[in-house]
Amino acid sequence: MGDVSDKLAYFQAITGLEDTDLCTEILTAHGWDLELAISSITSIDVDRPFATESIDATAATTTTADRDPQDIGLVLPSSGNNNQPPGLAWKLITLPFSIVSSSLGLISGAIGFGMWAAGGVLSYALGRIGFHGPARVGSTPPVSVSQSASEAMDFVSRFERDYGSRRPNFLADGFMDALQRSRQEYKLLFVYLHSPDHQDTPVFCENSLCNDVFVAFVNENFVAWGGSVKGSEGFKMSNSLKASRFPFCAVVMAASNQRIALLQQIEGPKSPEEMVTILQRVLEESAPVLVSARLESEERRNNMRLREEQDAAYQAALEADQARERQRKAEQERLEQEAAEAERKRKEEEVAREKALKEAAEKEAALAKMREEKFLSLGAEPEKGPNVTQVLVRFPSGERKDRRFHCTSTIQSLYDYVDSLGCLEVDSYSLVSNFPRTVYGPEKLALSLKEAGLHPQASLFVEMI
Repeated sequence: MGDVSDKLAYFQAITGLEDTDLCTEILTAHGWDLELAISSITSIDVDRPFATESIDATAATTTTADRDPQDIGLVLPSSGNNNQPPGLAWKLITLPFSIVSSSLGLISGAIGFGMWAAGGVLSYALGRIGFHGPARVGSTPPVSVSQSASEAMDFVSRFERDYGSRRPNFLADGFMDALQRSRQEYKLLFVYLHSPDHQDTPVFCENSLCNDVFVAFVNENFVAWGGSVKGSEGFKMSNSLKASRFPFCAVVMAASNQRIALLQQIEGPKSPEEMVTILQRVLEESAPVLVSARLESEERRNNMRLREEQDAAYQAALEADQARERQRKAEQERLEQEAAEAERKRKEEEVAREKALKEAAEKEAALAKMREEKFLSLGAEPEKGPNVTQVLVRFPSGERKDRRFHCTSTIQSLYDYVDSLGCLEVDSYSLVSNFPRTVYGPEKLALSLKEAGLHPQASLFVEMI
């Protein structure tokens, strides 16, 4: 198997690929190692049905940037015997290579784990004795870019370098990201697998792929993604899409239940007119599905917006109700406080009124008692006689009172007589005579009526102080 042509023939016989250039590129990519090259083909699940029964791609929704295209669930168009899974003979032929590949993988994994463990122990021991490797001064952590995105950016850069910037707008992202982008924009995904060493590639790229009409048509109606078969993702996509002839283009779309539908394969060189015609037909056939998806998405957005508006309205109404409830409670608390304050004031006023009435009653009782005592202290009114003085008292109200007193009675007796009558509301007053005007104040209270010149009769009036 040392001869290149023998390896190529053997590889074609084992894999069933007829395109010599593709087989050469695959072998070259694996260093003409037949085992590795055939293992890259046979590592695909040979029992996977591609036609009537599609493969679930649930995991595609979790991580799209680093997703292996080989794990994509494809719904491929049925044509001939391509719908049948590989037979028993194929499994028997590829079985030794699968076993060898798996064994090498286990041995490599064991060796790698041993090296990692040994390195970890050595690093720990050196760290314990104080030896550290040289520090990286001014180093910054690298920006993490997935391998698929890196390959996509490299493909776009190389394509522009070789054929110029007039090209389909290939996304510089992995295939799964491009597929997600097409789904979000409700467009089909145009896939171009680039075989740089194929004899038809330069002419196809220059005349068809970079044609102004074709470029405008693709950029307007599709999301475009390209990959080189020399890259990991491009190579795996060529296997997944069953690319057997180059140049190779395809149209795919995200199907239901997280599956991918292959709508069209375009193999071999085609003119830009033929490419546009084929793509136009695919667009027309897929239009109802895309329109339905767009309408469903718009309906979902409208429903979501309606729910958000309803939620916002409900929240606003709830907040308004809560504000009214708070206002009602505050008003109720204010009224209760005012009622409590009014009740407190009423009780205070009632207590004060009762106290005032009590004090007034007590005062009135004291005055009545005082008048009674003073009345009793006067004794009985004497009969007229030579030693009896007749006294007339005039009050501010015009009322007059008169009484007879012994001439030996004191001026105090006159005050006691006035007090016992209860005709005055005040205690401060004086007894005054007019002719001559004489005020009988506190200094004359001990004088007798005779000594004061009031015998045998006197007329006095009450003067308020």
